[in-house]
Amino acid sequence: MANDQPQPDDDLSVLMILADAAQVADGKLSVLGGGIAVVPPTPQPMALALVVTVPWSRADETIPWVCELLTPEGMPVMAGDVPVLVNGQVAAGRPEGWPQTQPLNVPVVISFNGLPLEPGQSFVWRLAIDGASDERWTVRFSVAPDLLTA
Repeated sequence: MANDQPQPDDDLSVLMILADAAQVADGKLSVLGGGIAVVPPTPQPMALALVVTVPWSRADETIPWVCELLTPEGMPVMAGDVPVLVNGQVAAGRPEGWPQTQPLNVPVVISFNGLPLEPGQSFVWRLAIDGASDERWTVRFSVAPDLLTA
């Protein structure tokens, strides 16, 4: 199968999960209500839980990332005049005694406290790392219709 091809040693990989809440503690990712695909129509807290797998060859690098909220057509979702996006950096480091060539997992949490999203619409979180994106680095979700006004 095409997806079973070995990856080059310097490729990053990412696991993304949309959740009610998440946190990183002691290098571990804790997720509450993970894997949601539909959120309520009223603004609610939500979190993007990420595990970035950094290859050994890049473990000492500081790698920039950007996560943006898009429409299904790929247009930025705006909060007033500003696109909804978050940026940061991943730095794995090389822990003493870590086996050479073994990748390192870096957990990342991006939390939001009630984004005002339009009920009945769909959205996509898209991650770009070091200027590159991958279709696998997306999370699609919908906002439930507002039954009180529908």
